Amino acid sequence: MKQPISPMRMNLYLILATIIMHGLMMLANELFFARAQFLKGIGWIYLPAGTRLLCTLLFGRSGAVGLLITGWFACYWYYFPGDPLRATMGAIAGAIGPYLVYVIAQERLGLRASLTNLTPQRLLLCAVGCSLASPLLHHLWFAIRDDPHLMSGFAVMFVGDLMGTLIVVYTAKGVLALLPLPAYSR
Repeated sequence: MKQPISPMRMNLYLILATIIMHGLMMLANELFFARAQFLKGIGWIYLPAGTRLLCTLLFGRSGAVGLLITGWFACYWYYFPGDPLRATMGAIAGAIGPYLVYVIAQERLGLRASLTNLTPQRLLLCAVGCSLASPLLHHLWFAIRDDPHLMSGFAVMFVGDLMGTLIVVYTAKGVLALLPLPAYSR
């Protein structure tokens, strides 16, 4: 008889799944939307913002941890290899923003961990919330550092995160619609 997976092992699997999904989405973004960058790391379409939302909605805290780990790898070795403080803050902002939106959605919208009450309107609110939260946290840090592209960078990051989130979420929804329903839900 198979024994159930321990909670710690399940969390490790969810973290690993997040790292793989988010990492692949970062690669896809570089392949397809590298020319849509405003500044390094800020683009008019940013697909990884969509996996930030999906992974926090699906995996909660484990998703946020996976996002943080992936963010550290990306920021330290690709986006900002010569600036460890910027790399650290960018990874933290990219992971905490979506997780805060997830927690607020649970509190204010009554979002269940099972996502059974995730309506299209609530999903859109979460997408807009994540598209605001991450750029806001990033740009608070940029303001402390006197970044010259503060307002324009925030606007582009918001638009890019929202576009990327909507593309990923609706692509996932379309793929799920193609799958057969499980026997118990018919």
